[in-house]
Amino acid sequence: MRKILDALYLGSAWLAALFMIGVLVMVLLSIFGRLLHFYVPGTDAYAGYAMAGAGFLALAHTLKSGEHIRVTLIIGKLTGAARRGLEMWSLSVAVLLAALLAVYSWRLAWQSHQFHDISTSADATPLWIPQILMGVGTTVLLIAFIDEWVLELLRRRTHAAGGSGHE
Repeated sequence: MRKILDALYLGSAWLAALFMIGVLVMVLLSIFGRLLHFYVPGTDAYAGYAMAGAGFLALAHTLKSGEHIRVTLIIGKLTGAARRGLEMWSLSVAVLLAALLAVYSWRLAWQSHQFHDISTSADATPLWIPQILMGVGTTVLLIAFIDEWVLELLRRRTHAAGGSGHE
């Protein structure tokens, strides 16, 4: 199971990297279009979709790499049961918030599909298509937080200096 989860997080990070390349391609296309006097409709919108996709798809890998910002003012001073209790409480809240974010992200994409929402930009892209990236990214983040919660419960979660947890 560990290999599957790690592959999921890494695959999501690679997809995020591909979307960052997509941002670069759209920006370069826009620049060269201005220089060479041609226009490709939707480059700004597609750059925005790619940037949003990259951000959401990178969330889980960032968490599992221990790179999310954590305020360790209190938890860094705790040890033993108090620290573990606060870690479990924090991770439980994080799981709940990630679950809400995932549910409402998928709900937004579904409603956009039902209402036939399209971009107001020149591209006229159905909005549910880029919104799927938000749903996927938040769902993978939810899985990562559940993973962290289970690791903490089983006492297998590692903690770096300063209190940030990562595997």
